Amino acid sequence: MQRITSKDNEFIKHIKKLKDKKYRDEAGEYIIEGIKLIEEAIQENAQIKQIVICEENEKTNVISKSLMYEISKYDCVYVTQKVFNTITQVTTPQGIFAVASKGDTLGTEEKVSLSPSLEDFPNQKMNIDYKEDIIVALDDIQDPGNLGTILRTVDSCGLKQLLVSKGTVDCYNPKVVRSTMGAIFRVKVIECEDLVKTIKEIKRHHFKLQVTALDGDKTIYDVNYKKKIIVVGNEANGVSKAIQDLADEKVKIPMLGKTESLNASVAAGVVLYEYTRQKLQQ
Repeated sequence: MQRITSKDNEFIKHIKKLKDKKYRDEAGEYIIEGIKLIEEAIQENAQIKQIVICEENEKTNVISKSLMYEISKYDCVYVTQKVFNTITQVTTPQGIFAVASKGDTLGTEEKVSLSPSLEDFPNQKMNIDYKEDIIVALDDIQDPGNLGTILRTVDSCGLKQLLVSKGTVDCYNPKVVRSTMGAIFRVKVIECEDLVKTIKEIKRHHFKLQVTALDGDKTIYDVNYKKKIIVVGNEANGVSKAIQDLADEKVKIPMLGKTESLNASVAAGVVLYEYTRQKLQQ
């Protein structure tokens, strides 16, 4: 067990740098903060490298004895309250977080890059599970809270993968990780270098592309959710024109009030739970 009392310690400096996406990518690591999240990470066998604990926790018994027993199996680093306050990323910290390796859980962020030759060889495989009923893709979602909520919704619907465009916020952003409430450890996030080309390839596997649009001639309740690609668009601009042009179905979410559009994560939830409703009736 290591004890750190200085905020200038190299390990502490390393943790602070993990707030930056570029550094997370270089180090291949990210931060998991909070009792519940760390408990979920342990249960889902996330590759935890170190667990950092504030010394004050030992006096308050905030962490249960059962969880402390599991934590003791890892490389634990104890820090003073003063040091912990310099590295926590939440307003009301619980005095514990972990440094984890990216890519060692089901929630791995994979990158899919389609070379020009792939269009000539459509049978070439990508790291996408085509056995799922629907494949959800995000087109440049920018808000960490939205991405985290969508990941959580995807997980709640029993889906195991999520495609994201290169312009979508990093799934290992600390705010995203926290807002997933553990879903980040169960859903594989696949980053697409070119989402349009990726969608074209998925369509070759007998999937149809569905997008939401205000001018849709059907509602989300009028279509069957079997072998569909569901695209959730950017908060400000919606689904890009290039993807809309590929759509097999344009559907709308019916609204009785004066509001014309919904928050991206809310819209995703409405659509995915219509899929869930249909799935339960099978």
